[in-house]
Amino acid sequence: MQAAQPLPPEEPGRTSTPAAELSDRDRRILRFEQGWWRHPGAKEEAIRAEFGLSSTRYYQILNRLIDSDAALITDPMLVRRLRRLREQRRAARSGRRDRNEE
Repeated sequence: MQAAQPLPPEEPGRTSTPAAELSDRDRRILRFEQGWWRHPGAKEEAIRAEFGLSSTRYYQILNRLIDSDAALITDPMLVRRLRRLREQRRAARSGRRDRNEE
């Protein structure tokens, strides 16, 4: 019997789940993000109505989801757009903090 080979290190924040392993909820979240503006009212209200989640919990799940290879394979344009928007928000927040520290 051969010894098990160690797995290669993964990139931080990345999962290597195949696209077929996205849960139904994850697929629904991706579809929601494609067209959430079609829902009447604020996005937070639509999140609560569609998923029964607080907006905080929804965004935690969404951020984990868009870091997954499975989501990238399933809808590469959407996932790249969401990643780009997330990075822009992070950069804006860190820029505000930098200016406040001066």
